[in-house]
Amino acid sequence: MQEFYKRDYPIIEKTELDKETELIKNIIKTRQDLDFANKNYEFADSDLIDYYIYQIKANQAKLDYLIKMAKIKGLNVDFIKDREYVLEEYDEDVSNY
Repeated sequence: MQEFYKRDYPIIEKTELDKETELIKNIIKTRQDLDFANKNYEFADSDLIDYYIYQIKANQAKLDYLIKMAKIKGLNVDFIKDREYVLEEYDEDVSNY
């Protein structure tokens, strides 16, 4: 016996621009997470060294994948570094409202 469920809300597909913006934001966040893990690794206690090594490797693999996806979509990765500051300022402006 199968049950069918009705959706309460319609699914809205993301536009290409939304997908690219989300990809750029993920690259920026992953770079920040990687920097955070590297800085914490330098000052980590012996108990946390393995944890930060794992975090560094995981974030590096994620960043490699995201950059590969950005290149496939034709985004300039050097451009993303410049956009980082613009997006951070935009996020701060939006959060003030």
